[in-house]
Parts: sequence; structure tokens; C-alpha cells
Amino acid sequence: MVAPKLRFKEFDGDWSRYKIAEVTEYLVDGTHFSPKTTEGEFKYITSKNIRNDGLDLTNISYISKDEHEKIYKRCKVQLGDILLTKDGANTGNCCLNTLDEEFSLLSSVAVLRGKKDSFNNNFILQILQSDLGQDTIISSMSGQAITRITLAKLKDYSFFFPELTEQTQITSFLSAVDEKISQLTQKHELLSQYKQGMMQKLFSQQIRFKADDGSEFGEWGKAKVGNITETIFGYPFDSKEMVEDTNGIPLMRGINIGECHIRHSFELDRFFLKDTSKLEKYFVRVNDIVLSMDGSKVGRNSAFVTEKDAGSLLVQRVCILREKANTNIQYVYQWIISKEFHRYVDQVKTSSGIPHISGKQIQDYEISYPCLEEQTKIANFLSAIDQKIEVVAQQIEQAKTWKKGLLQQMFV
Repeated sequence: MVAPKLRFKEFDGDWSRYKIAEVTEYLVDGTHFSPKTTEGEFKYITSKNIRNDGLDLTNISYISKDEHEKIYKRCKVQLGDILLTKDGANTGNCCLNTLDEEFSLLSSVAVLRGKKDSFNNNFILQILQSDLGQDTIISSMSGQAITRITLAKLKDYSFFFPELTEQTQITSFLSAVDEKISQLTQKHELLSQYKQGMMQKLFSQQIRFKADDGSEFGEWGKAKVGNITETIFGYPFDSKEMVEDTNGIPLMRGINIGECHIRHSFELDRFFLKDTSKLEKYFVRVNDIVLSMDGSKVGRNSAFVTEKDAGSLLVQRVCILREKANTNIQYVYQWIISKEFHRYVDQVKTSSGIPHISGKQIQDYEISYPCLEEQTKIANFLSAIDQKIEVVAQQIEQAKTWKKGLLQQMFV
């Protein structure tokens, strides 16, 4: 008997294998010719707009009515259809169409519509988003520079399906899980927006804290980061000295630093096995700020060091900002992760080759500088919001992990 490990108790029938071509009544892709116009009244959806959690319209393109009508004759997308990226870096991303309007589609996106009397669109989507579905897609990809799957391959994918009533029961349950993830994601976005708004008001002094005795704090000054922190730049280790042997001292490389976090994996981590007696100044400490000085996200890849990463050795093209007297390092960190610093880096970074900033450009960045007590109050307030954002982020990841486990057990 073919059936999943985890199942609603009212169902006990066999699941049957079908090809995607057999479960869909409509399966096409968008236009294979780029529209001549880039302005108009009709949305033009491409692979960049397809995400697993839904359509992303933040960077949407538009085309003219004449261009749209030519494309729409080939590919008539309906509300509730499945949109699947079949070309490019995001091949395999898929979601339901939530737009109740006509729009045009590029050939990098396929449209799937299940046979209404036998197959549930949302069930097909959940299969395609599962590990089983994604593994099937990845194994059929072709191309070096640009990966892709063809409609012929997509039609030939085969999966096990139950009767429609069981499909509907499963998708109703999983949709409730998706809704919970969506609510948490929205909460995360709202908290992030709230924090950005408060940072702007605090740093511009629209909102001021008062001293513990109720008195007003004094006027703010201006200070360069290099004058209020100790800046340390990484050691130029020879690439042969950076090894995978975990018996060595961990190295803090630019690739280990993400946006507000330090990341680790077997592929990323490297270690140093030799004598470190002359490298004392390069050891990372708790409460240091580490900032990557290279890469596409230069200026944005920075993190606050906790006990977990203290003791790592700083590598060339990574900078430490360390606390000095009369400076709250958390206050400085809030400036480093602010949009103001990101804009500054975008202005001064090199624009040719790999983007990078110099140590002097970091040291010369100027911030508003209140007294230490007010710095501390601002830093504590913003850090408390950061903690709430992190809790919600963890809840999102836990929910996604739980759903992933369900998909592994609820599908064959």
C-alpha cells in the first residue's frame, strides 16, 4: 500500500502516481520575446517576482496594453494558478497567483492549473515546494551560467496523489500553518519598521531621553568612529594557513559575517594551526563590532560579537570596532546597522571590481554623539527591540522547520 507516514484518520485509501501533465488542465510559460515597452498599465511578472511565500511586487515592471494583449493570448493566468520559476537563479520558486487581474508573464515563469474535479492547486503547490518536489526540480536542471527546466521536463515529473477530499484536507491544514508563518513574518516586518522609525527619531533628536533624575541631557556633538572606538584591521594570513582542521583557532573572515549575525558552516569556516603569540591584537573579543570591508553587501555585513565567537582571529579586510572610554559600543553598533551608514558606504565604496571600503573611510564616518548616559539609554532601548525582532525571527524558523517535517511525513 502506498500511503504517507502521517495521515488524517478518516482516510485509508491508496495514493496513486500521476505525472504533472496528467493532473493539470493548463501548463504553459510566458512570452519568449522581451516587450519593447517598459511603461504602461499592465503588470509584467518575471522570475524576480516569484517567491515561495507569495508574489513579490516591490520591483514590478509594467508594459503597454498592446504588448500585454499579444502576450496574454499565449498565457492567460487566472487567480489561484500556480506560478513556477523555470529559469535562472531562483528556479523552483513557486507560489499561488493572488492577483485578480490580467497581467503578462515572461518565459522564465510557468503557469500550472490543476484539473478542478480531481486535483487541488494548493496540494500541487505544496508538493512542488516540499523537499521531494525541490529535489525533483533540481535533479532535472540543465545549463551552466543560467539554470533552467523545460516545460517538457516539468510535465514529466511524477508524484503520488490521494483522492481530492484528502488533498483538500491536507491543504487546509498546511494553509493554516502557512497563515501562522505569514502572521509571524508580518509581525517581524512591523517590528523592523517600528525600529527604523524610532532610530530616525532618536538619531535626529526628535525624541530625547531624560536623565534618571528627570533632568535634560546636554547638547549632542559630532564624532568620527575612528576617534570614539579602537579600530583594528585584520591580519593578512596566507591562504595556505587557512585550513579546514577544526583543531585550530577559528578565523573571522568577511564571508563569516552576515547582516547582524555571524554565520558558520563547514564550507565557510577556516582555522589557523600555527603559533599565535604575535597575533594577540587580532583576537576578537565579546562586545566587539566586526565589519566586512568587501563584497556586494559591504557596509551591511556587520555583527556584534558574543561569547560564541570570541577568541576568533581577525582576517584581512575585516575590521573590529572596540569600545573606548565614554562610548557605549552598542550605541555605535546601532549607527553601523542604520540606513544612514549604508548610504554613506554606498557613496564612498569603490564601484569597480569587488566593492570595498577602506579603513580610513570607516574611521571617518561621523555620527551624532550624546553623553555616555544618553548613549546607553538609546542603545538599551533599540537593543530591546532587536531582541524582540530576533525572538520572532526564531519563531518563524521554528514554524518553517515544523512545516518541513510535516511535508516529509504527509507526502509520499
